[in-house]
Amino acid sequence: MTTKILFICGSLNQTTMMHNIARHLHQVDAFFTPFYADGMLEAMSRRGFMNFTILGGRHRQNTEEYLARHYLPVDYGGRRQTYDAVVTGTDLVVQQNIRGKKVILVQEGITIPEGPGYRLVRSLCLPRFLANTAATGLSDAYDVFCVASPGYRDHFARKGVRPEKMVVTGIPNFDNVAAHRDNDFPYHHFVLAATSNTRETFGWEDRPEFIRKTRLLAGGRMLIFKLHPNENARRARAEIQRLAPEALIYEDGDINPMIANCDVLVTQYSSVVFIGLALGKEVHSAIDIHVLEMLTPIQNGGTSAERIADICLDVAHRSPVPRRAGVRGRQLWPDWQVRPPDRA
Repeated sequence: MTTKILFICGSLNQTTMMHNIARHLHQVDAFFTPFYADGMLEAMSRRGFMNFTILGGRHRQNTEEYLARHYLPVDYGGRRQTYDAVVTGTDLVVQQNIRGKKVILVQEGITIPEGPGYRLVRSLCLPRFLANTAATGLSDAYDVFCVASPGYRDHFARKGVRPEKMVVTGIPNFDNVAAHRDNDFPYHHFVLAATSNTRETFGWEDRPEFIRKTRLLAGGRMLIFKLHPNENARRARAEIQRLAPEALIYEDGDINPMIANCDVLVTQYSSVVFIGLALGKEVHSAIDIHVLEMLTPIQNGGTSAERIADICLDVAHRSPVPRRAGVRGRQLWPDWQVRPPDRA
């Protein structure tokens, strides 16, 4: 019987990562689905209230267009097939129909710092997604967690992720940044500002201050803003044109060649900071640069997807094993909560 694996997509970054992994799975029936949820989140996404997340809006549209453009087999919500394993890029939400299945979690990119939201989620047992990516890995609802670097392995272990479940594989899209140097982006030696969608996800951001800081760093050099794909582009463009009228603004396009050609990269909480660091750029971020250098994904010539694919096959072919109390199948707490720490 052919092995069947479901890939749960999300943002375009997650979707391309899933496709890249699936390319290395031969004699496997791979199916894909846009990100989905259950219960209240599903009802809210149907009404358009979750369009600022990977459940809807531009993220969902980009994923569906990508899947169609590459003629990938789609099983919406993973409901039509019985799967030997499931691969996902986030465990902030663990869907009802994959609980108890063999799950491989693949780190998508950067995780945000552990702010007040994270501390509230942990202390009050609130849903993980309220802490955003700071709560990545804390569900324990997976068999293997593929992480970007030894630094991230230590980072997740400190927060309570089981070390025995983590494997440092590197992550697709961030493991061969040298390849971005060969590009046809027309500009060089400029300052690049990569904006965020913090305001769209109900966070606070002083965008005018970010623009002023970036303009000061430019010091008369060419200044380019690359807008986050899921932010309010009309508002962002108006702010930039008011405070930095000389800047070029890109709403679309691949940011990686832009990073390869720039002299300085300015971000806040964005995975693209890892591209800049790995390429040896001068980087400015809201996160301490020394911390980011420790966390930067390993560079392995673009072989992360192949290694993750091997792990997927291994997990899919494993014999079922008894689950520990409190883990999938015999859970002692709601799955949307953070896994309680092990008792001594």
